Amino acid sequence: MSLIVPLIVLVIVFTGIFRKIPVFEVFCQGALKGLNTILTITPTLIGLITSVTMLRESGALDFLTVIITPLAEQLGFPAEIVPVAILRPISGGGSTALLIDVFEHYGPDSFAGKIVSVMAGSTETTFYAVTLYFGSIGIKKIRHTLIAGLAADLTAVIFSVLTVRLFLI
Repeated sequence: MSLIVPLIVLVIVFTGIFRKIPVFEVFCQGALKGLNTILTITPTLIGLITSVTMLRESGALDFLTVIITPLAEQLGFPAEIVPVAILRPISGGGSTALLIDVFEHYGPDSFAGKIVSVMAGSTETTFYAVTLYFGSIGIKKIRHTLIAGLAADLTAVIFSVLTVRLFLI
């Protein structure tokens, strides 16, 4: 099993040599394109990471949670999942930290633990994905992508609660 990666590399190199492709030159061109892509998306990623940190450290996340929690509870959503639902489209790492907090306080087999588990598997870090993918190819106008992604995330949160209520309680 440990020989799979070296074998794949050897197959690629020998295929290139057999087809008379300058393997090393093509490799260097690809590496240069990769570095250019990193340089292109780095400012956007730094901006995203900075804004996520500011959102968490400023107390804005807690403020949004306080505002949204009463409405969420009226709709049958446990208050414990609200911070995860808010942060998930913005930050995968931040939402994972909140997911672990839910596990530690309520347990992974609790109602809230099951919901955040399903949410983690069915939602996307929309802002990160849009930033990375659109930024890497230089698209500045995201048009309807962000709205569609956030609508999909909201749908996933709603169906996470419904799925756990219907099948896992």
